[in-house]
Amino acid sequence: MSKIEPSELSFDEFDEIDNSRRQESDFDVVVEEALSRRGFMGGVLAFGTASFLMGTSALTPAHAKGRFAFEAVPASTEDTIVVPKGYKWQTLVNWGDPLWSKGAAFDQTTRGTGESQETAFGDNNDGMALFSAGEGRMVLAVNNEYTNRSIMYGNRETKLPETADDVRKGKAAHGVSVFEVKQADGKWSVVKDSSYNRRITADSPMDLTGPAAGNDMLKTAADPTGTKSLGTWNNCGNGRTPWGTYLACEENFNGYFSSSDEDIELPEAFKRYGIKTKDWGYAWGKFDDRFDISKNPNEPNRAGYIVEIDPLDPKSTPKKRTGLGRFKHENAEVDVAANGKIVVYMGDDERGEYLYKFVSSDVYVPGGDTSTLLDKGTLYAAKFNAEGKGEWLALTPETTGMASAAEICIHTRMAALAVKATTMDRPEWVASNPKKAEVYCALTNNKNRGKKANKGGDPMPVDGPNPREANKYGQIVRWRPEGGDHTATGFTWDLYVLAGNPAVHTGAGDLNAGSRNVTTDNFFNSPDGIAFDSVGMLWIQTDGKYSNKGDFEGMGNNQMLVGDPVTGEIRRFLTGPKECEVTGITFSPDRRTVFVGIQHPGEKGDSHFPDGGKTVPRSCVVAITREDGAVIG
Repeated sequence: MSKIEPSELSFDEFDEIDNSRRQESDFDVVVEEALSRRGFMGGVLAFGTASFLMGTSALTPAHAKGRFAFEAVPASTEDTIVVPKGYKWQTLVNWGDPLWSKGAAFDQTTRGTGESQETAFGDNNDGMALFSAGEGRMVLAVNNEYTNRSIMYGNRETKLPETADDVRKGKAAHGVSVFEVKQADGKWSVVKDSSYNRRITADSPMDLTGPAAGNDMLKTAADPTGTKSLGTWNNCGNGRTPWGTYLACEENFNGYFSSSDEDIELPEAFKRYGIKTKDWGYAWGKFDDRFDISKNPNEPNRAGYIVEIDPLDPKSTPKKRTGLGRFKHENAEVDVAANGKIVVYMGDDERGEYLYKFVSSDVYVPGGDTSTLLDKGTLYAAKFNAEGKGEWLALTPETTGMASAAEICIHTRMAALAVKATTMDRPEWVASNPKKAEVYCALTNNKNRGKKANKGGDPMPVDGPNPREANKYGQIVRWRPEGGDHTATGFTWDLYVLAGNPAVHTGAGDLNAGSRNVTTDNFFNSPDGIAFDSVGMLWIQTDGKYSNKGDFEGMGNNQMLVGDPVTGEIRRFLTGPKECEVTGITFSPDRRTVFVGIQHPGEKGDSHFPDGGKTVPRSCVVAITREDGAVIG
């Protein structure tokens, strides 16, 4: 077997090899017990007949049309985007497209330079949000999560960064792209040279705010105050606040740090967050001492936060809100509770990690001061109990045994472990239903469920919302806060959908077939990005296996589906090109356009999307509209 280079691995694959977990064989509950006790195929967790995902009454012919304004598309293995009949798509912006007239067009041979990338749209776009700037002007903020080293540096024999400019280019391809967009004659485009256009990269100045700001663990020689940092990177999902700011969520920040001293002794906290003496092939530490942990051991403590950005003020300084905790953030779903307090739901995207929420101390007043709303409050971790009950466990010095709120905000994973929160199957995007007080979270997969512990040694038994051993397909859990109050500590929960393959798994009671709202017409694996539209339909994006073989036969490329929370029905709306992830979604104010992200097409070398031929595959944002100009649905 030939050696696999880091540049050929996905984040998930590299992290599993580099941070292998110790075996955990003493788990208490097996799949069969979960099936019999929880009655997944029998419907004991229904919140009512009409809404229960596995009840047959929810999927009768009477609901065949329902609230869907499209005919489902079949699974696809083509190297293109497929949308329903009557819909059309266009590319809005690709990796490397300049946002200013002074920028150079993307070079297919060199794949750009540090200078050209600093004026261009970043790589591997993920979460995004569209903002109104007034007078009909629209500004799009888009995360640029990471780079495919083998593609970005495909002009080099090693397919890895080798020079200082290579690293400059890679750092500039990360972060957030903010730019104005417009629609004319039915076509969307980037407004070059707009006063709103901005690139926020791994070198952009940031403020550190909240409980951890100024703590000794955040101080460096370059920033002895512990309140100023440089850069944001590996921004995955996103959020938006009621006061019009954008939340970029730092996820796999650990893969960028290395040590010039390979014999350095790593603290336990580094091990908990996957920080090693070797990075994931980015080589930032070779040319920037910030990323050399032997020289700057506190620098990793300054990453892994949610970053608040004002997309309409290009001169503003982004703020890392430490009060929202430090972990591998997926997205940030913001609710305004009935009492006016801000509630932020967040997932930590790693096997066996936790689901969190933040409740502000102060209330939100439209037009009032919001500068500290995300700094002052209480962090909670979720505990899912048997038979559909749960509670939010406060992370305080008293409950965790930690010395201070600052320590909790820096070592949030350890705090969640201390209160014995529930280890989840990679909690990814969280979405809150705009029509009722209920919240959904995509649990994308977990091949270690029931087999290994998480990084902190917390066991991952087969139980609760994680009902399958070696979970390869994923599920979406939903919960309703007590009394409809998002600040409440109690909730009830069930599973909206258990993804699976009913064509392959046909045995009676086989959970890998999925729940009853999964059929051979809509089956999928690894739900990742989820978001509600304004009428309460749930959009589901996948980042899973696209081999179309074995357990994944018939599923084709990654896709985007739409679910009706009332009936439980799910329909496939879009299929992506080869080897991509479908991620990131936002709607125009009139809901006549939906913007969708296509990330890492051809990550294994088998795509030339979007330009075809022998071109370099490039991540992009696409705009989807209806041919008749009606609303998307």
